[in-house]
Amino acid sequence: MHSDAHTSHTDARASAVPGGRLSRLARLSSLATGVAGGMLAEGARQLAAGKRPTVSELMLTPANARRVADQLAQLRGAAMKVGQLMSMDAGNLLPPELADILSRLREDARTMPMSQVVQVLETHWGKGWEQGFERFSFTPAAAASIGQVHRARSVDGQELAIKLQYPGVRRSIDSDVDNVATLLRVSGLLPKALDLAPLLAEAKRQLHEEADYRREAECLQRFAALLEGEADFVLPQPVAALTRSDILAMHWVEGVAVESLDDATQPLRDRIATLLIGLLFRELFEFRLIQTDPNFANYRYDPTGERLVLLDFGATRAYPAAVVEAYRRLLAGALHDDRAAMSEAAQTIGYFQNHIHAHQREAVIALFAEACEPLRHHGTYDFGASDLARRIRDAGLRLSMERDFWHTPPADALFLHRKLGGLYLLAARLKARVDVSALVAPWVD
Repeated sequence: MHSDAHTSHTDARASAVPGGRLSRLARLSSLATGVAGGMLAEGARQLAAGKRPTVSELMLTPANARRVADQLAQLRGAAMKVGQLMSMDAGNLLPPELADILSRLREDARTMPMSQVVQVLETHWGKGWEQGFERFSFTPAAAASIGQVHRARSVDGQELAIKLQYPGVRRSIDSDVDNVATLLRVSGLLPKALDLAPLLAEAKRQLHEEADYRREAECLQRFAALLEGEADFVLPQPVAALTRSDILAMHWVEGVAVESLDDATQPLRDRIATLLIGLLFRELFEFRLIQTDPNFANYRYDPTGERLVLLDFGATRAYPAAVVEAYRRLLAGALHDDRAAMSEAAQTIGYFQNHIHAHQREAVIALFAEACEPLRHHGTYDFGASDLARRIRDAGLRLSMERDFWHTPPADALFLHRKLGGLYLLAARLKARVDVSALVAPWVD
């Protein structure tokens, strides 16, 4: 077997994942100590200069921001994923400094060194696993929050993508989520009124699902069946004989990063955004099954077959019929500017706490209406020329300034917003023009 290992063990981005609970806890403890030390040093400096800094100002020094981001990236797994979830879902409501830390986490995925990769493979495939391969690249083709992908060729000539989970991820999920939540609470970065419990419980539940690669293989097969025979999409086919709870083996599908197409022809950029936004409406209203992770890396483009490659189905989520119907009414209300219908649908979905003020309810409905601007626009909507993302962010910030408003929406809503927001960002990145009203018309009266 040939192997490609020329960079993996010398790459500065490779670092062994701490697998034991104690070693992970020790990292968080040292992080807390380092942050506290940084706060004391900065506090002393500001006091000497005659200033009276607040705790949150001391916490959010650049050095402390780096400490938090670096340690969470080192822990990876659930710690990193919580950061990703919060920055995607609650980004409008978080202090900008914390949002910056969390956005760095999305882009900062370190890889396992070669020795640890071999250990993972031997644990799950046994000694002599390499005899089944003509070639195995130990340099990862991609790395994410709970695993990394390697390219391989089997002895029978199949080109494969092998996704390996970082050691210890599954058993550390619950404690990592709790530790990160504690760190954020203690730091004073989150409002006291924000009820994190539902979000944390959902983060744990979804992470346990994402860490089960056999489940992901099943979701991949379900989506492949739903899109069977459609020329616009291609999905990698899982290889059951090689797949384990911590290893997902799939056929390799060629493609280029979809965000690299920002200088492609306008029709191609429009087509890609149109396909993805149209697919989301089908996922919600037809399949009632949504791949909820809009990370740009999950979409690639195969120029030879002129097809979109869909990857990573670990975050696949089924939606109850009642929630889907409520979203249909919410969008219909937005299209017809029927605020009463929107309010009723939003109540059904679970957006409003009982004690919400009337003006806050109206502000949330106005925020929905703004987010539905591309749906109401007749003809093609120019995402590249739109400042919609900024307007939604500013409206969210205005709401978040009202401390009695803090409310964690239901998980179904969070993940759907995350997907839609991600697709809007991708469409803006591609400067795409999309007739969104035509895409939603078949599903909404």
